[in-house]
Amino acid sequence: MTASGRQVLDEGEISRALARIAHEILERNHGTARLALVGIRERGDLLAARLQKKIAEIEKKEISLGALDITLYRDDLSEIGPQPEIRATSIAFDLKDKVVILVDDVLFTGRTIRAALDALIDLGRPKAIQLAVLVDRGHRELPIKADYVGKNVPTSLNESVMIRLKETNGKDEAVIVGGNGA
Repeated sequence: MTASGRQVLDEGEISRALARIAHEILERNHGTARLALVGIRERGDLLAARLQKKIAEIEKKEISLGALDITLYRDDLSEIGPQPEIRATSIAFDLKDKVVILVDDVLFTGRTIRAALDALIDLGRPKAIQLAVLVDRGHRELPIKADYVGKNVPTSLNESVMIRLKETNGKDEAVIVGGNGA
């Protein structure tokens, strides 16, 4: 345990987890036909871009990629502050008849995913929505389960899982912070 938390995934483990998730997505969906990736901003969109690249390496086909801002769909919007930062949703393809792989960094209570599902449905009616997360830390408050999980990381309620990515933090890692001694 360091001041920055207890590392549960390093750069290589994140890369391997994303490669495995990409293969599982392709196997379950029998290739890339009708597939699209939509990442939840702020880190899910970066992970979705990495998955898109890995799928393209495997299948030699590029699938649609989008980014979703869920700020206005959150059930805790009043708790965020008086001026929550709203980022752009960028989905430049029709969702109709697509199998959308919704991508996020950490699955915790399920409330973020519920908000993302509401936001997606407001944009169109996909054939199906599947969920891919890098880390599932448990403690669900809603009946939501990921279809693809990089790593299950048991945590206590007073701990948090922080995902750091090269694009925003200069390095790739998942760390547990808080709890006893952090």
